[in-house]
Amino acid sequence: MEFLIKLLSSPPLLLASLFGSILLYISAVITYRLTLHPLAKYPGPKLAAITDIYLAYYAYRGSRHLAFQRAHEQYGFYVRIGPNTLSINTATALKTIYGFRANVRKADFYTAFPANKKTVNVHSSIDKLQHARKRRVLSHAFSDAAIKSLERFILANVRTGCRLLEERGQDGGDEKGWREPWNVANWCNWLVFDIMGDLVFGKAFGMLESPVNRFAVDLVGNAAHRHLICGTHLTIHNWHLDKILFRKIAAQRAQYMQYSKSQAMERTKMGMDVDRKDFFYHLLNAKDPETGNGFSMDELWGESNLLIIAGSDTTSTAMAATFFYLAHNPATLQKLCQEIRTSFSDVEEIVSGPTLGGCAYLRACIDESMRMTPPVAGALPRQVLPGGINIDGHFIPAGVDVGVPHYAVHHNAEYFPRPFDYIPERWLSDPAANPCHNKLSDAHAAFCPFSIGPRGCIGKGLAYVELTVTIARVLFLFDLRQTPGSTLGAGSKDLEIGRTRATEYQIEDRFASMKDGPMLQFRPREF
Repeated sequence: MEFLIKLLSSPPLLLASLFGSILLYISAVITYRLTLHPLAKYPGPKLAAITDIYLAYYAYRGSRHLAFQRAHEQYGFYVRIGPNTLSINTATALKTIYGFRANVRKADFYTAFPANKKTVNVHSSIDKLQHARKRRVLSHAFSDAAIKSLERFILANVRTGCRLLEERGQDGGDEKGWREPWNVANWCNWLVFDIMGDLVFGKAFGMLESPVNRFAVDLVGNAAHRHLICGTHLTIHNWHLDKILFRKIAAQRAQYMQYSKSQAMERTKMGMDVDRKDFFYHLLNAKDPETGNGFSMDELWGESNLLIIAGSDTTSTAMAATFFYLAHNPATLQKLCQEIRTSFSDVEEIVSGPTLGGCAYLRACIDESMRMTPPVAGALPRQVLPGGINIDGHFIPAGVDVGVPHYAVHHNAEYFPRPFDYIPERWLSDPAANPCHNKLSDAHAAFCPFSIGPRGCIGKGLAYVELTVTIARVLFLFDLRQTPGSTLGAGSKDLEIGRTRATEYQIEDRFASMKDGPMLQFRPREF
């Protein structure tokens, strides 16, 4: 009692005691995490074992995917990448963690991804039953029949994009007919955003032809970036520290939320036009077959909020990456052009269907691009549920977060020989054409650009329609080449390890991806 009175009456002594207590607590936490924690036996960066600041730093830099890759190169298939996070670089882990019977749920990481203040969306819902209800309702909008009925809107925007490729710099092109250079990342962003505007909100954003709405591209990128940083270190999210530490990112996220809400409100006023069954039509009309419920207004906003981000950044990244790799691999480009130009006699024949679906090399080029540069490059964390989980013979107890980083597993030489080489032939079923044929089943098992299982991307079918139709039409109508002297989209010796490969398309990992380039020139094809 006497000591307590003395402590309270002496501010310096009180501060010293508080400081000592804090140091003692921090020391105890560090000691526990390094020696007694269930993940203490797994190798990894020591700082990562102590604090989530390690991974949050790389999330801020946009190179989280490279941090995963470097860690696995140094420490092996199992890496402790956070105090309570285990990263695993195997195909069996991919199936065990993300498969339909996995004893996991989405990690608390996703609490930093709210659809809005009142609800979560199909991406951020952690509860399995809640997610299943939302996905059942949303599945109506992404059925094959629904996508086919909307293809005319996809084609209309692709025609606009191709027209701009032809018109750009007609008078300023060189003597061989090459048009002025395009930053293809911009062209892909604007095209895919216009498509998603048409499919979600009943009208294109008009980004291809006007700069008015192009600001939304950066808003979407910064919104995703904010979510990634805060999800990686939840203290930043829970205490709203992003508004202090990352003021610009936080502010642009708020701007994006208002932008998406205004688009959703405007579309809702249009009601259900049966002549134009866009995504909102299905969202407004669809009922959960088990409960009879549809989406509330807050949920409609939340889902449209997600659709803009998930449906735009990812597809545009895959598209830009494919153009990058084709431009850097002339023999591949020539082979793909031959396949497309011999399969179709007119550009308007290029629509989703058996002929386009039969262009096996086109699909191989797209898949190899997404392997090399996965649009969602990091890990999608899952929390192990009571009872634990067994992965590759390793028992992981409840409460631990686990994940398979896409970029790392896509560059695992066990499944992809010459992992940093662009080899579309690795996806062909013909042994004579595929130099990696003995690894084909392994490659399919480890390939996860859309994730897998019950939480896999519901828009996978739509993405492939956009990618195949756009790339096929561009290559049917145009020759393309890298702009002489340009380097955008490629590696640089001045950047961190993992960004030095000049033949690899570089992205910023913001959960989804931000990209710049390549700089390409297009020339109308001579028929």
